[in-house]
Amino acid sequence: MAGRSTGVKQRRAPRVLFIGINYAPEPTGIAPYTAGMAQALAMRGWHVGVITTHPHYPWWRVQDGFGGWKRVERQQSVDVTRVSHYVPHHHTMVERAVSELTFGLRADLAHWHHPDALVLISPAMIASRLAAVRAAMAGIPTVVWVQDIYTLGVRETGAISRRAEGIALLERGLARSADRVVVIHDRFRRVLREELSVTTPVDVVRNWSHVTTDGAGRDSALRRELGWKDDDVVVLHAGNIGAKQGLENVVLASREAERRGSRIKFVLLGDGNQRPVLEAMGGSSRLQFLDPLPDGRFERALASADILLVNELPGLTEMAVPSKLTTYFASGLPVIAAVDSSSITHDEVCAAGAGICVPAGDPDALVDAAERLAADPAAAQAFGESARRFRDQHLDVDAAVSSFQATLTRAIASGRHAPVSALAGSLGRGLGSAVRHASASAAAADRPLTGRHRHP
Repeated sequence: MAGRSTGVKQRRAPRVLFIGINYAPEPTGIAPYTAGMAQALAMRGWHVGVITTHPHYPWWRVQDGFGGWKRVERQQSVDVTRVSHYVPHHHTMVERAVSELTFGLRADLAHWHHPDALVLISPAMIASRLAAVRAAMAGIPTVVWVQDIYTLGVRETGAISRRAEGIALLERGLARSADRVVVIHDRFRRVLREELSVTTPVDVVRNWSHVTTDGAGRDSALRRELGWKDDDVVVLHAGNIGAKQGLENVVLASREAERRGSRIKFVLLGDGNQRPVLEAMGGSSRLQFLDPLPDGRFERALASADILLVNELPGLTEMAVPSKLTTYFASGLPVIAAVDSSSITHDEVCAAGAGICVPAGDPDALVDAAERLAADPAAAQAFGESARRFRDQHLDVDAAVSSFQATLTRAIASGRHAPVSALAGSLGRGLGSAVRHASASAAAADRPLTGRHRHP
């Protein structure tokens, strides 16, 4: 009978809040995964909220149409709150720390709407650490989603030069404060357990291929529009142009290609804090910089290249899994990985059978690999097909969302929380130590803090 209670209590949909410094419409890095997961959970019936910043990455400036102290919007059934924060201009460790700190304070003071679970995304680690304290005080189960490991980053890039104690303390404390930790690769789990002594349960949820180029094919008209000749062999690097990409190697490779009279043309598609530095090195006729392209046009450009490139600074082995690989593997094109042989990237490309690996920082070897693929179309096609099969088998979005949902459910059910006093104490010690070491590093050398980025 209408209006009469059936006596059956309706189960309330669980409510989850994501706190992360990057979110759509940022086209690269962590943002597509945070937004993709939030939207997928909303489609599965979760009430999903997000606290984030105004879009600023990889341009390092707030994009037109955004800004202001606070902005609330609804995107694909997700409630998104954007808050202003300090956007770094010089990318020193200190400026990056201030950026994360200002976002963390704004997120901590925002209305959380009583979530059943909290997802803290690292990077940004300092902001996540602040939010973890509030979550513990409120008794909110917490999942930390680790996309990059800071401790390895500062060690491998030398950004703090043997003084990573503060960073390690913060990172270890953040992981230990959570009910569960999610990492994007098995090697990240090993590092957390063996090097940072994290005892919190750690689940592996792989990033998925979120850009679809299947069936796009080579677009001759777009190639001409972009300045690519029919006989150019376009080697495309798409994504962030930052310190950890080590793209000076590509500039030198382009000079070598020019010296040889090669058909190889290197294209750096994207933006980032190192782009002006690379442009100032002086290019060659075999090098082109392209600004980020909008959705649709980006996919067409990717499919119209001949070879896709992932390049890393020599010495990087564990700190990040380039998310550009999930996009590259969907393209059906061969990949060249100019990386250390002990790196996660090297292992991923080999496991996928996606292409050729050459040593990081060896421009001659990079040109050799590109010419080898250009001379053997059958091998290039086989690499591309193998990469796509790997994508289909291991980088599926539905599997990722199901795994993440299971992690959230276990976190809500377990409800394990670190003592608030321990959280606050380790936060204070870690912040103090990190800022001291960051200041010392910044005074010695104005080097950027590597963060993700990674991908188209």
